[in-house]
Amino acid sequence: MIRLGIIGFGFMGHEHANMMATLPEIDLVAVCDTVPEQLADAPEGVETYLSADELLEKADVDTVIISVPNDIHLEMVRKCAEAKKQILLEKPAAMTVAEFDKMVEIVKEAGVHMTVHQQRRWDVDYATMKEVLRRGLVGKPYIVKSQLYGFNGNMHDWHVYPEKGGGMLYDWGVHLIDQIMWMTEEKPVSVYAELKNVINANVDDYFKILFEYESGMTAEIELGTYYLTPKRAWFIGGTTGSAVIDGTFRAQGNTEGQIVRTRHLLRSVPGKLTMTSAGPTRSFGEPEPGLLYTEPLPDVHTVHRDFFVHYIAAREGREPDQVTLPQVRRVLEVMEAIRLSAATHQAVKI
Repeated sequence: MIRLGIIGFGFMGHEHANMMATLPEIDLVAVCDTVPEQLADAPEGVETYLSADELLEKADVDTVIISVPNDIHLEMVRKCAEAKKQILLEKPAAMTVAEFDKMVEIVKEAGVHMTVHQQRRWDVDYATMKEVLRRGLVGKPYIVKSQLYGFNGNMHDWHVYPEKGGGMLYDWGVHLIDQIMWMTEEKPVSVYAELKNVINANVDDYFKILFEYESGMTAEIELGTYYLTPKRAWFIGGTTGSAVIDGTFRAQGNTEGQIVRTRHLLRSVPGKLTMTSAGPTRSFGEPEPGLLYTEPLPDVHTVHRDFFVHYIAAREGREPDQVTLPQVRRVLEVMEAIRLSAATHQAVKI
């Protein structure tokens, strides 16, 4: 039985508490937050504290989830490691690679286990499109697109402060980059990025990231909080078809999509002009009836709870960590390359 404490009982702390209620292998013992009002709705029977120091000193826990603002992750990792607690750290693990390296050194010296809560590897839309690639369902891929558009625009809480690790690249970017990085066996070799402050003065609320691969494949991530056309979408273009997910954003993903194929390619007819509703073009005109046909996407079932199922299995020695520290470090390296690219308007090798 894992005896758990949650450090930081804001939005994510509450989400973790709700999740723990579904996991009989984990006993939520205590939570803490520096804001007393956040503790008012702690689950019945769970101890509450106003500081991490007090929780670590008094609560009978062997494991902690750290869900505090990004700028104090290192401080909390040090405190928890010195207290010999196993650590489950919220993303992004750190604000820089150098900071993360310090964390890894600290937990190794203390002899405690640490992993990072990258639960969106279990988003069903991502898992579905990863399966499309794994099974080669659209042939050799030439483009992968991941899109997330919102309507609210404004950041909230501490996410509006750059010094605390605010902004969308740290918030959602770390998830979307993590997904792309582990979607295929092939790793990207360069990245080009744009970061924009559209309606938030101090932190990014839009980004577009382009990854290039040795095979010639391109992967694109685009996020905007102020698109006013909210959706979560994926597109994979391959040599034998296209796979599409294009639907309403849902907390654990959606599978509103299909695979599209053509019965035959455009035939060249020299000297013959074809007029269509789109003008004198056949490549972009309306397809003839029956030319395109669809197939269902792979039937994949994943939920965020699966992260913790695998976490428990790893803690019990039944499988390796699903989210490893070298993987986390690699994503942070790529995020630094993205910021460099956006600042210099140049592609950066990774």
